[in-house]
Amino acid sequence: MPKEYSRSQRVAEQVRRELAELIRLEVKDPRVGFITVTDVEITPDYAHAKVFFTSMHGEEGLDEILTGLRRASGFLRRELGKRVRIHTLPELHFHYDPSVERGSRMSQLIDQVVREDDARHKDDPES
Repeated sequence: MPKEYSRSQRVAEQVRRELAELIRLEVKDPRVGFITVTDVEITPDYAHAKVFFTSMHGEEGLDEILTGLRRASGFLRRELGKRVRIHTLPELHFHYDPSVERGSRMSQLIDQVVREDDARHKDDPES
């Protein structure tokens, strides 16, 4: 049975897709390169949207990226207005999303523990 999504969830997902495409193809600011839009949360009145992103460079240069995104927000909002049909176009608020970086670090730690455990079992003949 398919999962039901509210209208605000569908709009947030459409905004996420459109912003990702706009940033990738239309924004010419080099500070904004190499980012991925991971999520968008829109307030119930559609007045504000939190745009979560991650960067290939991690938190390095985060201030520059945020400055570039804030400078491009007017352009992004105007282009969103052409692509997304909603009664109120949300003001965009950009937030760095460290979850991808944390997940990668956790995966590395798990792999390291598994390797250490395997090595310990190879050295212990009674296991």
